[in-house]
Amino acid sequence: MTDAIATLTGGLIVSCQAYPGEPLRHPETMAQMAQAVIAGGAVAIRAQGLADISLIKGRTTVPLIGLWKDGHDGVFITPTLRHARAVRDSGADIVALDGTRRPRPDGLTLAATITRLRDSGPTLVTADCGSLDDALAARDAGADIIGTTLAGYTADRPRTTGPDLELLAHLVTQLPGLPIIAEGRVHTPEQARAALDTGAHAVVVGTAITHPTTITGWFRHALTG
Repeated sequence: MTDAIATLTGGLIVSCQAYPGEPLRHPETMAQMAQAVIAGGAVAIRAQGLADISLIKGRTTVPLIGLWKDGHDGVFITPTLRHARAVRDSGADIVALDGTRRPRPDGLTLAATITRLRDSGPTLVTADCGSLDDALAARDAGADIIGTTLAGYTADRPRTTGPDLELLAHLVTQLPGLPIIAEGRVHTPEQARAALDTGAHAVVVGTAITHPTTITGWFRHALTG
């Protein structure tokens, strides 16, 4: 296990992202957000977009998981080899790829993408998966880390209200020795603790920490019903 992966052990990874068109959608804002959550104890940052990755890398020292979202349907999380290389070259310590078995836009398999990415330099890869079968295939493709990021966002599994702890438990059991990161709909400290207790190597929280529009909506809904 590399130092970067070891650093994540038992820790909180915070996803600092804003959607296009939102007031916080600016690299400077996301870099400040990253610095703020590190001050609160985050052991790593997950960031989207080349400008964000580059700026956050220059201002922080914790491991940086980078991705590039391109599109909205199908495979859009770092969807091609070109995207993966650009994310790595922008400063990401770990490159996040869509780890599902769905066709990739450039026609490459996940295994080919990982192999060719590493041909141009050592690279750690985390595979964002939606099912156990995805995770098994991603392991065989050479992924260093498996995430539950896409659980409930593909046709393989229903979308749970909170994190998919059932899938997490299956991954921990079926992929011994491979770090499993819990990500997706972790909205409370109690859910984060439950994910760690289920066997997660680390836990990613995004919306509940870094997306004030959604958090405000939760409170508004509670007040207006």
